[in-house]
Amino acid sequence: MTETVTHKETIIQKAQRLAPHIGNTPIFDVSSLQNNPDIQIFAKLEWNQLSNSVKARAAYRIITSALESGFINTSKGIIDASSGNTAVAYATIGANIGLPVTLCVPENASCQKKSALKALGANIIYTSKFGTTDEAQLKAKELSQLHPDLYYYTDQYANENNWLAHYHTTALEIWEQTQSQITHYVAGLGTTGTFTGTARRLKELNPFISLTSLQPDSAMHGLEGWKHLESALVPKIYDDKVADQNLFIDTMEAFDMIKLAAQKLGLLLSPSSAANLVGALKVAETISSGVIVTILPDHASNYPDILDHIL
Repeated sequence: MTETVTHKETIIQKAQRLAPHIGNTPIFDVSSLQNNPDIQIFAKLEWNQLSNSVKARAAYRIITSALESGFINTSKGIIDASSGNTAVAYATIGANIGLPVTLCVPENASCQKKSALKALGANIIYTSKFGTTDEAQLKAKELSQLHPDLYYYTDQYANENNWLAHYHTTALEIWEQTQSQITHYVAGLGTTGTFTGTARRLKELNPFISLTSLQPDSAMHGLEGWKHLESALVPKIYDDKVADQNLFIDTMEAFDMIKLAAQKLGLLLSPSSAANLVGALKVAETISSGVIVTILPDHASNYPDILDHIL
């Protein structure tokens, strides 16, 4: 028993040492994308942290909470469904602390993401390309039930630590970085954790902050990581009462923004990051003054073909 406890403490200590590399991302002024001098727009550069995406925040809190609760160790690892940045975040943290990571991934996930997961030592279980991450979720849950000695199902779509990560970090960073002047918060919905957690805390800090959630405008969209909630499994952590309004974003508008952001801001954006900027600009068109903040979840480097396709 003593040996087991010591081992557990060691992996927890390894995880704790990663804390300075999670979050604490800068905000970037993107106000030049519009012409109203009384409106400022800032974007959080979320690729400036471990694993190069916003998903590091949720993955880290999910894993550390499971470690501290005794659900996982160096023998019993985690299993979850993801075809993108959460998968890479899990695998990155797992490799660093010696935690087994198994991921259920749709077989049509990008080659770059699959190669990254293999390089990081994750165990990949492929699911049908026709089932999206919805089918991958069912597979992860099934395997955790069949092999409870091997897997703890972290279930990012239902895990409260997903949104709590943003409630305790992202929102407070935005509040401090804007000197509490933020008036509008805008972000897309995927697992919904980033929007939900950040929005809830910001509303507590100032009940007059306007909260706008974003979705793709159709089920057949090209915004990886986003969900069209009417046609997908709605994450259990989603709360439709949080947003003051919801806007729908066309994929082609996001692709056009990738080109504009590269040429006008010097930022090479992913489709979801560009879509968030499109949403922020839509909000800017409806107000006469204010401070808008949005999230740039990741960088174009995570999508090696996107710039050739767009530019």
